[in-house]
Amino acid sequence: MLFIFDMGGVVTTTAKLDSQIEEILGISHKEFLSYCGASCPEDASDPSKTNLFTMCSDGIIDCKEFWRIFSERSGIKVTTDWWHWLFHPQLNKKTVELIALLKEKGHRVICGTNTISSHYANHIERGDYTYFDQTYASCYMGVSKPDIKFWQLILQAENTRAEDAVFIDDRKDNVDAAASLGIKAFVFTDADSLKSDLQKAALI
Repeated sequence: MLFIFDMGGVVTTTAKLDSQIEEILGISHKEFLSYCGASCPEDASDPSKTNLFTMCSDGIIDCKEFWRIFSERSGIKVTTDWWHWLFHPQLNKKTVELIALLKEKGHRVICGTNTISSHYANHIERGDYTYFDQTYASCYMGVSKPDIKFWQLILQAENTRAEDAVFIDDRKDNVDAAASLGIKAFVFTDADSLKSDLQKAALI
């Protein structure tokens, strides 16, 4: 069986950095979202409206380019990659123990994560991906959850059928998207509950 784990909110805590960045830059949350294009409808023909978060997650731009465009839009010169330097998630040790147990039982366990280049580098530095047999990161795949192409690409790369895969994520929209392909999908709340759910489903 192939087990696909999300990273943030499952293996590590989800680090919300918006408020810290806004305080450093001296802008409001509304202004930050506006400069990032997150508060306007996306329009690929109008660079002033493109969502920088989505572009970063899909690997269209890296974080250096994110801050360059952000500086142009806001008039605030940003030379520090705050996505990298402020990112300090905490490891969920019980999830790591469950991953180890699954691997001991002979399952292949991989990471399927929506992330940006700077956060990917942080996780590499911390060793968070070393618990997995493979890592599939949206910023290098060119697609983000909940787009079903995310899982289709993973299944193709892993040469695995949807019915032979299990997906765990803390976001229900991602879980529902994976389940629509026939993947056994579980919403993560905590490691003990997940272990119990997997046991009930005779997956562990």
